[in-house]
This record gives sequence, C-alpha cells and structure tokens, in this order.
Amino acid sequence: MSPPPAPRRSLGATVGRWVTRLVVGAVLMGIVLVGGTAVRVWQVARIDDTTAADAIVVLGAAQYDGTPSSVFESRLEQARRLYEQGVASTIVTVGGKQDGDEYTEAASGRNFLIDQGVPGAAIVAVEEGSDTLLSVEAVSREMHNRGLHSAVLVSDPWHSLRTRTMARDAGLDAWTAPTRQGPAVITRESQLHGITRETGALLWYQLTHFSSDFQYTAGQ
Repeated sequence: MSPPPAPRRSLGATVGRWVTRLVVGAVLMGIVLVGGTAVRVWQVARIDDTTAADAIVVLGAAQYDGTPSSVFESRLEQARRLYEQGVASTIVTVGGKQDGDEYTEAASGRNFLIDQGVPGAAIVAVEEGSDTLLSVEAVSREMHNRGLHSAVLVSDPWHSLRTRTMARDAGLDAWTAPTRQGPAVITRESQLHGITRETGALLWYQLTHFSSDFQYTAGQ
C-alpha cells in the first residue's frame, strides 16, 4: 500500500517564510553595518598621527562671547601643542556664528591661541561653517587657495573618523590627532554618547553625503 501523498505547502506559507527570511537577513545586515561602523569609529578615535602636515585644522565648537567652551578649548590646546611640536607651521581655525553671536568660532579660537602664545601670523581663521561638513569644505577651499594640501585634524576622538572622511572627500590629504581631554572623553557616559552619535552621523553622511551633525550633549 503506497504512503499517502505529502501535504502541499500553500503559496501563502511559502511567501511568508521568504519574507521572514528577508526581514531577518536585513536586520542582521543592519546590525553588522552599525556594529562595524561603531568599531571603526572607536578604532580611529585611538589614532594619534603627528606626521608633519601643511596645516593643523581645529574643528570649531561652542563659544560664548568670544570665550571658547571647554570642548573647544580642549581642541585648541591640542592644536597649540602640535604647533609647538613642529607638526605644522600653520593652524586653521574654522566655524561661523549663531544668530546673536558677536564672535565666530574661528575668530574666538584664533584669539585664544594668540593669548596662548601662538603668533597671529601662523593662524588662519575660516569664519564659515555651521556644521562639520560645511566647515571642512570651507577649510578645503581656503587651504587650496593658499597652496596647502595636507592637514592634521583636531577634534574630539569620536569625531575623528567622520571628520577625516569628509576632509578626504573634499580633496585634502588628511589624518587625525584628536584631543585627549575635556568633556567628550572624561567619562564613560560621554565616550559612549560620542561613539553612538558619530556612528549614526557617519552612516547618514555615507548614505546621503549631506550634513550629518546631531546635537552634542556631552557637556560644553
């Protein structure tokens, strides 16, 4: 006696299984992409490349009536140290101003560095940029106009990979030597916040090539 025929699988059940597999696959790919990007942000944050460059570029941050915030001051102090080590003979400060501000980030950074003993002739203030992408593009234009092509970028460690990616996309030969002090690195909470923030911002930039700055809350 022959065995009974196997029950046929319905088309709906088959489609449902494929949809489930696709969804699970997409979720796993997303996890790998986000996790891999976060690891890369962390890896580049650990790099301190003090190879000689045409310029030291300091990414702007908040300033208050000409006084750099603690985040910005930490970046400027790192730039001053690199200048004194002979990494470059030019420091570029960059950043515009918010409505109602009297000073730009670039100008307040330049004034701070002069007060710390850096010659004014060694500092170029690029008073443009309301986010990282616009600032980097403005710096690239100014540097190329001056015949400068390589830059060591100074920002917070977690900001390094995105800043370097944007600078290279803008035509600069760029590497990073971030600050190791200040609110962005002082606590585990601020470090986790920075990595999470930069992972999302970098993924957004890579997908769209639009500005991708999110609000910074680690402290000013």
